[in-house]
Amino acid sequence: MEFSKYIHAVGTGPKSNRDLSFDEAKDMMAQMLRQEPYAEQIAAFLLGWRLKPETIEEFKGAIAACDELTKFSKVENSIELGYPFDGKRRNPYIFPLVAKFLEKEGVHLVVYGDELQPAKGGITTKQIAKNVTLAQNIHFFDRREYLKELSDLTQIRMRLGLRTAFNTIEKLPGVSKSEVAITGVFHKPYVKKYVEIFGEKYRRFALVQGNEGTPELFSKGHMWIAQEGEITQHIIDPKALGIDYEKSWENITLEESLSALFNPSEEFIKLAKFNAAVYLVIYGKEASIEEAYEKL
Repeated sequence: MEFSKYIHAVGTGPKSNRDLSFDEAKDMMAQMLRQEPYAEQIAAFLLGWRLKPETIEEFKGAIAACDELTKFSKVENSIELGYPFDGKRRNPYIFPLVAKFLEKEGVHLVVYGDELQPAKGGITTKQIAKNVTLAQNIHFFDRREYLKELSDLTQIRMRLGLRTAFNTIEKLPGVSKSEVAITGVFHKPYVKKYVEIFGEKYRRFALVQGNEGTPELFSKGHMWIAQEGEITQHIIDPKALGIDYEKSWENITLEESLSALFNPSEEFIKLAKFNAAVYLVIYGKEASIEEAYEKL
């Protein structure tokens, strides 16, 4: 279909907009990945699509188009971590320390990254991966290598400067073929949406109220685990294990984020251990966070 018809489907207002079918969404995404439409057309569609808003079927069609171009590389015994590509702005990353606690458990962590995407303006996982010697059980995948076509849309997205459907689609590309995945959500209504979009790809799929939309837990919140069509809800609280980490509310620099990893405080190390314990529960290796924490 001509791309202009897709713009018409999402950009003519509530009375005339319509949802795309799976096949239409797949074709639409494939055209954008190949950059066949003009940049202005791509930006116009992304804005209209977000305002319409997107449906589960449209997300699945778009992801199917990405899958056809993605270079997969299976990582055994791994947890896929779905980080937002617009980075972290107010707190350091903790996954390099979490991985060290999981090494002896034989659990691997998979992290994806690229150049900064809209709209938070934070520090990216790619910046961390470039500046930190990662543990052997961390597998960082650069999108320039596994899905260059989506990476090549960065400039268009940055000029638009807004969150779009890409911010959801890109979080869990499934490159590692992991059986378990974790991503962050801000609010409970997004849980069902994410499970419907991504859940069928994994044996166990967890969503957490993570720090800045990441799979990293810095304070009390909720966790949902989806398995075999069932979703269970849990409360997670580092303070229950005596961890009293104070979050920063100022914008953090790359140097400050790296310093927290190179010279971690005692509480930050405890917080990393707590995250590792949660991941073991999500993976199915431990029955409770408390037992996992004691084991680590």
